[in-house]
Amino acid sequence: MNTLIFLGALLSFLGVALGAFGAHALKDKFAEPRYAQNWNTAVQYQMYHALGLIILGTLSNDVLLGETSLLMWAGYLMLAGVIFFSGSLYVLSVTGIKKLGAITPIGGVLFLVAWILVMIEVMS
Repeated sequence: MNTLIFLGALLSFLGVALGAFGAHALKDKFAEPRYAQNWNTAVQYQMYHALGLIILGTLSNDVLLGETSLLMWAGYLMLAGVIFFSGSLYVLSVTGIKKLGAITPIGGVLFLVAWILVMIEVMS
């Protein structure tokens, strides 16, 4: 089993489910009306990085690159980024706990580091 492709598919599934949940079940339940946009941003970034995981899993199956530790690290950093970035925005959107906004940038940095690792891997 390719772990990165599995994780990407799982995050994609959850992204679609959370997007629909936010648009329908939560539309009147957000802590503040502006938090609906935060929820949508969380879904978008989750989906981008879910696709990133699928791409990394595909690259790791490629005979030219193979399963390298940098690609695996990049994948796990993307997963952690989704948890910190999207997760904090999901919770912030429904609870209004503004302190969670301090966690969101950690996820963003994890995304950036993951993409840097991908660049390093394909350039080596």
